[in-house]
Amino acid sequence: MRDIIELASIGLVSGLVIGLAALAVTLVFGIARFANAATGDTMTLGAYAALIGTAWTGSFLAGGALGIAAGAATGLLAYHFVFKKLEQRSSVASLLASIGVGFVIRAVLGLVFGHGQQVFQLPMVRPFRIYDIRVQPNDLKIAAAAIVTLVVVFLILHATPIGRRMRAVADDPMLAKVSGIAPKRVMIALWALAGGVSAVAGVLLGMKTVVSPEMGWEMLLPAFAAAVLGGIGHPVGAVVAGILLGVAQEVVSPLVGFTYKIALTYAVLLGVLLFRPRGLFGRNEGVR
Repeated sequence: MRDIIELASIGLVSGLVIGLAALAVTLVFGIARFANAATGDTMTLGAYAALIGTAWTGSFLAGGALGIAAGAATGLLAYHFVFKKLEQRSSVASLLASIGVGFVIRAVLGLVFGHGQQVFQLPMVRPFRIYDIRVQPNDLKIAAAAIVTLVVVFLILHATPIGRRMRAVADDPMLAKVSGIAPKRVMIALWALAGGVSAVAGVLLGMKTVVSPEMGWEMLLPAFAAAVLGGIGHPVGAVVAGILLGVAQEVVSPLVGFTYKIALTYAVLLGVLLFRPRGLFGRNEGVR
């Protein structure tokens, strides 16, 4: 039981990171109406930018801020040069374009930084025990940073004028347009927010594991699975599903092995698509 609780606590941290990535996916899907496959590579870019910022300043906070800025800038550039020009096309065109954007980001990162693994120079600290359960202090810091990010994002969505406009566009784009909401401002805010959230997820993932050009691409499937499981386009559902998926992956790892725990993601994604396409928090919608 102790081992299961420890695995669940590790999975909670991983699940928060997955939830952040899934939140970025579902924000874009809810407003721009397509699955952004460049989310994973934006995560990677944010992690590398944070590595550079940390090396320059010696501060993790400054490095993280640079990573967030790089992610937001990447989202805005991708929107301005690619996705804005495809707004009148089908969602499939935007999806394929996002795959291309991701490949470009990954290729550039590989050329600049190489394909070796890099790590954040985190201080070595002993785990402490809570009721005989080992807890890593760095995991607590990662979880705290993820929770703070989630709180900030949901405050933006629910307590600011631009957040209310974003939710209005997500609920009914045509009604929002005739109500006088400027779609350009909403899209700019969306891509900056989604890029920043992706970068935070990448930085936290890099702190927990290693940083490499393929890091975010490998996280893309769990992020998509969590977004679908939570109900695509539902921000709270994406976060909750990410946590559930992260905990489940770690708890089953002693049974299937660390290498094959990713198979659980495939099983979850397939099961949701077959038996509950609207996800845990999604709702059925009628079409006239």
